[in-house]
Amino acid sequence: MKITQLPQEFIDAQPILTKLEDAGFEAYFVGGSVRDTMLGKTIHDVDIASSAFPEEVKSLFHNTVDTGIQHGTVMVLDHGTGYEITTFRVESTYTDFRRPDHVTFVRSLEEDLKRRDFTINALAMRHDGEVLDLFDGLEDMKKGVIRAVGDVEKRFTEDALRMMRALRFSAQLGFNIEADTQKALVDLAPNLAKIAVERVRVEFEKLLLGSQASQSLELALRDQVMNYLPGPHIEDWSSIIDDLNKDQATNYTVAWAHILSRTQFDDKKRRQFMYDWKMSRNVMKTVNAIVPIVHNPKKSTVFDIYQVLAYQEELLEVLSLTGSQPETIQRISHIIEMLPITKAADLNISGGELIRSGILTPGPLLGRVLKKIEYAVVVGDILNDHDALEKFAKEYVNDQN
Repeated sequence: MKITQLPQEFIDAQPILTKLEDAGFEAYFVGGSVRDTMLGKTIHDVDIASSAFPEEVKSLFHNTVDTGIQHGTVMVLDHGTGYEITTFRVESTYTDFRRPDHVTFVRSLEEDLKRRDFTINALAMRHDGEVLDLFDGLEDMKKGVIRAVGDVEKRFTEDALRMMRALRFSAQLGFNIEADTQKALVDLAPNLAKIAVERVRVEFEKLLLGSQASQSLELALRDQVMNYLPGPHIEDWSSIIDDLNKDQATNYTVAWAHILSRTQFDDKKRRQFMYDWKMSRNVMKTVNAIVPIVHNPKKSTVFDIYQVLAYQEELLEVLSLTGSQPETIQRISHIIEMLPITKAADLNISGGELIRSGILTPGPLLGRVLKKIEYAVVVGDILNDHDALEKFAKEYVNDQN
């Protein structure tokens, strides 16, 4: 078949393919960009596969970068845009369940596509939009099926992460996993424990953001895939799945905050979970800030909300995901809108001013006074007025003395 209206990303890259073809090589658009175009989805970048070996690619183009030349990938820089061109290749055994021990460059497109994970990702497209489908990927796409290319056990043994990718694509595309592919996922799931946590986390986060995340999680639980994922075991996923059946998080930080707000983990266990999943410091900080409020939003005070103001968007989204009452969300939104200050720097008095006025000297008491002032302003006990704050500080110091 032929795509007559190509996305601009392909049109911009056409000169790269035609230059390779004019030099006597084969060149195709491959992978997710072709799949997503067929599905009517937005594409973000394009990948190119060619019969040209890396040194041949470099001899044709003036501006290149060896981004992964040992695996056959060279980036061509064209008018400020980088295009990765990967030589057709076959791969050896995968002793670490992740990378081939070595690759061999070949001139055959079919040999190259044989090594890809799923049929819907094994499509190739010429520069003019003609799609080559050697493994019935178009038919699987039409049926809404995720099926491994060739021997599924071999594909999943080569790179165990492909099992997570099957679940992730199912969540994103709403496709079913074909029976033999599903059986291999069950049989080989223990190999996921051998994969770097960071790689598993990226796929799991994409799964959680998918429109069919609830179904993919149910599948992963049913087939005991979750037993081989990082972190302390979450006993009950039912409320998480129910939430995701209605809506999904807009980003992975919210996704993790949502999951952990639905667990009964104490602070220590929650921190261990995030550490085991190797989450970033920013994600950990956000989750630790908002989960206690989500656990008991009705009892959250004005100062509680003020302290997590930097994470207000994430907080409100998680409250919505977890089905908090509209009036509860409205109350917290109103508190946020009405706060007299958003941070300590907004106070109309500073530590330096308190020192210069002779009210305080540098030391621990100064810090305590500033904290007391901040609290009093936030909860509405005093106005954020310089004279009022100075008077408050004097009275507090006198009381302490």
